Amino acid sequence: MLVGETEGSEANKHKRCEMKRYGNLYEKIYDMDNIRLAHHNARKGKKHYDEVVMVDANPEFYFEQIHRMLKDKTFRNSKYEVFKRVFEKKEREIFKLPYFPDRIIHHCIMQILEPIWKKTLIRDTYSSIKGRGLHDGARRVKRALKDVQGTQYCLKIDVRKFYPSVNHTVLKQIIRRKIKCKDTLWLIDEIIDSTSGVPIGNYLSQYFGNLYLCGLDHHIKEYHEIKYYFRYCDDLVLLFRNKRRLRRILKAIIYFCRNIKLTLKRNYQIFPVDDRGIDFLGYRFFHGFTLLRKSIAKRFKSRINYALDNWLYSDKQTIVNGIMSYWGWIKFADCKTLFTKYIDLRIQLLFEVCCFMLKQRNPLRRMI
Repeated sequence: MLVGETEGSEANKHKRCEMKRYGNLYEKIYDMDNIRLAHHNARKGKKHYDEVVMVDANPEFYFEQIHRMLKDKTFRNSKYEVFKRVFEKKEREIFKLPYFPDRIIHHCIMQILEPIWKKTLIRDTYSSIKGRGLHDGARRVKRALKDVQGTQYCLKIDVRKFYPSVNHTVLKQIIRRKIKCKDTLWLIDEIIDSTSGVPIGNYLSQYFGNLYLCGLDHHIKEYHEIKYYFRYCDDLVLLFRNKRRLRRILKAIIYFCRNIKLTLKRNYQIFPVDDRGIDFLGYRFFHGFTLLRKSIAKRFKSRINYALDNWLYSDKQTIVNGIMSYWGWIKFADCKTLFTKYIDLRIQLLFEVCCFMLKQRNPLRRMI
């Protein structure tokens, strides 16, 4: 559904999805072919990890163990490795599980359940959903802002300590609206009850977060008929033509969140879009133009400097991928000169050498 379509078709689709519950899923989860595919997907970008190397050395042996522990229901969630990491000036507690068996099993679950769960989500939620993401969201926000009269004001909301605040009882009720397979529910409950809240770092946690706020998404889109509503994880953006309506909806959102045991941060704002722009998805959106968030531009510059200082000792593919990932950010903003500003002759030569060693074409040639 395109931004700007009426909500009727999406509302009807949601009602049809809500009516159907799925059973007979568990055997699909522990099917050997599903386990092999889960390992293939889980190991992407991690082939050098010791645990991945261990499984790769004798994969069928480990696949059979996973198959047996799921079939016999002897699987128990492993102990988390907990550490703290600072991201965009916020310190977050990260929970890490072993690759075998936990992370492989998470992929086994998602490969079967993601197509079911995805049908319940609105089009304009973007976190950890295949085929969507930051740049898809940026494209659709820019498209919405072409309706200048209908997007004069922005209500921007953030949920306070979202993942640690997720209530297990509420989450399980939401999951049971779509899943009726008792063995699958046993497995999901085992993972949910492994710690308080929903742990940041779990593969399943990202989708649990989407499901938890799915009801709020539909409430805003269908009951309040807000055409331009976007969500990335726990960041919510609503666009409308006047402030009064947004204030009323804010009260309704606060009430809805209380019912699912969440609270909003006190920094929610209602403001004219062109006064400051919408800080969302790594960009600042205005009517007519889009800027890259300053922190993203700084990280791009740091990545360039790191590549220049460490290229002799670093993995060449990592250097190429790291720098090119920022092109994805820049091409959706009105600041392509930023790319050419930092990609000077030194980095062009470095890229040429790296790509020659990797025996691949230099992607910078078609961008500068």
